[in-house]
Amino acid sequence: MSETERVLLVVQGGVLTVTLNRPEKKNAIDTPMIAALLGAIERADLDAEVRVVALRGAGADFCAGMDLNELLASADKTVEQNRQAALRFGEIFIRIRKLPKPVVAVVHGRALAGGCGLATACDLLVATESAKFGYPEVQRGFVPAIVMTLLKRTVGEKVAFDLAATGRILSAPEAAELGLVSRVYEDSDFEEQVGEVLRALAASSASALAFTKQQFYQLDGLRLEDGIRLGADVNAVSRTTPDFRATLQAFLKK
Repeated sequence: MSETERVLLVVQGGVLTVTLNRPEKKNAIDTPMIAALLGAIERADLDAEVRVVALRGAGADFCAGMDLNELLASADKTVEQNRQAALRFGEIFIRIRKLPKPVVAVVHGRALAGGCGLATACDLLVATESAKFGYPEVQRGFVPAIVMTLLKRTVGEKVAFDLAATGRILSAPEAAELGLVSRVYEDSDFEEQVGEVLRALAASSASALAFTKQQFYQLDGLRLEDGIRLGADVNAVSRTTPDFRATLQAFLKK
């Protein structure tokens, strides 16, 4: 299977839907899929028609993690070769954060290990009530090393260590309570609810969303005073955008 077939790309109504396309392997992440995902993020960045990205999985699951055959083969490679491969996967997380457009993980079935990390890396994570989440790497003699940075920032120190060290699996409602999942919807009307979320994001001011996302992640590690100053800078610049004037004028005319 070629890299382009590892993910399916469809643009409709301002939404770029990126679908992991290895359903027979529970959408396990391998080298071609990593390349295809990086290409999809670049497409989202360069395509003015794209306002929001939706990341999905084909078949019964979102993503079961890294391809186990590739992982096993990596035992025969050098530390530096494995480091470069890990950095290549980690580049997906970095580029999602840098992308000025919101990325929404749309999760059904299982999102495990690297697949859970991929979902966590997105700006929003919406899930079916029956979805499952977890980092079971330790149960396979492995470490959730790349995803741990995001996991700790998302759910906090104690919860993150619990999940990473025990590998326990969470239901979607449990994951939402811990802050890992943004919203949980019943399976029966999941697609309808997700559609509303994506349409609302696509209809929002692109510049306002870009400023919001940029500032949100720049706040990591800042002191209160520095965060307020950053907010003032973003506030000031955002008032000069065409979107600001047009949207506010339209609202005042209602």
